[in-house]
Amino acid sequence: MAFDKASVRDAEVKGRRVLVRVDFNVPLTDGEVTDDTRIRAALPTIELLRERGAALVLVSHLGRPKGEPDPALSMAPVAKRLGELLGTEVKLAPGVIEGDVDLTCGALGPGDVLLLENVRFEPGETKNDRKLAENLAQLASVYVNDAFGAAHRAHASTAGVADYLPAYAGLLLEREVTELERVVSSPQRPLAVVLGGAKVSDKVGVIDRFLEVADKVLIGGAMCFGFFKAQGIETGNSLVEGVELAGEALERAKQSDCELVLPTDLVLGREFSAETERKESDGVEVPEGWMGLDIGPRTANAYAEAIGEAGTVLWNGPMGAFELEPFSAGTRQVAQAVAAAPGTTVVGGGDSVAALNRFGLEDQVDWVSTGGGASLELLEGKKLPGVEALLDAGEETADA
Repeated sequence: MAFDKASVRDAEVKGRRVLVRVDFNVPLTDGEVTDDTRIRAALPTIELLRERGAALVLVSHLGRPKGEPDPALSMAPVAKRLGELLGTEVKLAPGVIEGDVDLTCGALGPGDVLLLENVRFEPGETKNDRKLAENLAQLASVYVNDAFGAAHRAHASTAGVADYLPAYAGLLLEREVTELERVVSSPQRPLAVVLGGAKVSDKVGVIDRFLEVADKVLIGGAMCFGFFKAQGIETGNSLVEGVELAGEALERAKQSDCELVLPTDLVLGREFSAETERKESDGVEVPEGWMGLDIGPRTANAYAEAIGEAGTVLWNGPMGAFELEPFSAGTRQVAQAVAAAPGTTVVGGGDSVAALNRFGLEDQVDWVSTGGGASLELLEGKKLPGVEALLDAGEETADA
């Protein structure tokens, strides 16, 4: 399926100010950016626009301020890191739309970069307030959305502003949508989908979609206990959620050509701690007083084998508590199998990406998605407001 929205490549930007929605929601410690992955992901769009003579006004959220300024969530450390990566000064605006933001924008020349203050300092952002969207639009004459990680939110800076400016997809957003939709619409067969994490309710929409299109769906992480409980299997003190949803998915799987695969052995701990007593269980019954914290070695081997035989692999969610070293083996083996797989490999979801980074494998997969919730919703088949708001490919507007 071809990307059907207008691309920043097609936008006429020379000598114009361009408002770019980026996803700079990055972790900070003591006022320093500790992981700049999302900033780096936006560099191709930023550099393309600078090369073509645009002046850039960047807008992003950071954390969850309650619609008012919070010094701990200022974009200042982000502006500093972006400037280092670009090798040029990145000015930080004194606000989002208030203060001297207009004057600051007006002073920008071709190639200049200005970062607005945290857009969620404005109470209207998450409400998709039309006045805020209109005020943001007045700062530029073209809009580019490159914030795939926020594209599932109908907010003022991700969707509302597109009502007032010709709106284009950034290079990252375009690639994200293309890569993820290809997994669903035209994968190389067989398609193996590996799903982990804590909650069945977070992933049931994706499970349902892939029961229709995948060859195998391999389940790991704490979400497997919802499936076990639905089958009457004892789960001890394991985290259990979404039992009814899991039961319904098991019934749908019986009518599907897709194989829904659950773990056959587990690694157990007394507590959620790296120091806890640990034992391997040959089956999936969890005794009282124990909790399942990883898939077992037999399951990890079987999943790795399925991944190695697949033409396309999608991995979203860890297989266990990989952040605790005694319970990291299942996730490590799956990550290594994905990295070594001869087929096309796509990894989405913050924890899966964190696992890849932890094991030093992030450069060995074909596509690492920057969007957690956005990638899940796209894979489910939902429309993303931040994508839907853009111009269609080939569409011209009076002021584009």
